Amino acid sequence: QVQLVESGGGLVQPGGSLRLSCDASEFTLNNYRVGWFRQAPGKDRVGVSCISRLGDSTYYADSVKGRFTISRDNPANVVFLQMNSLRPEDTAVYYCAAVSGASTNVAEMCDQTVVADYWGQGTQVTVSS
Repeated sequence: QVQLVESGGGLVQPGGSLRLSCDASEFTLNNYRVGWFRQAPGKDRVGVSCISRLGDSTYYADSVKGRFTISRDNPANVVFLQMNSLRPEDTAVYYCAAVSGASTNVAEMCDQTVVADYWGQGTQVTVSS
């Protein structure tokens, strides 16, 4: 069964860091744009950061610019989200998603203008003292 699996979430104090990983089974992730999304309790899911197939184009939501970094290791079939200077408002379930196709438009992926082909089950990130 095709799957995206997120890992690396947890409880961290404000100002701390976490690195999330998105691994793919049964398909080659480097054929897809990949994005990280989050959903806080009672709120809609929003795009956090997205990356093109080759990693040469990235998009960040304004709320995470300068604090989060998305990257990918195509030979290892994994995409990362490095999260630094975490704030309580970053608390959410974080999901990764993959979109097929030749487009390099990562903004449309994070804006959820295009429909993702695959979603992971999510990993909880809690920022609290």
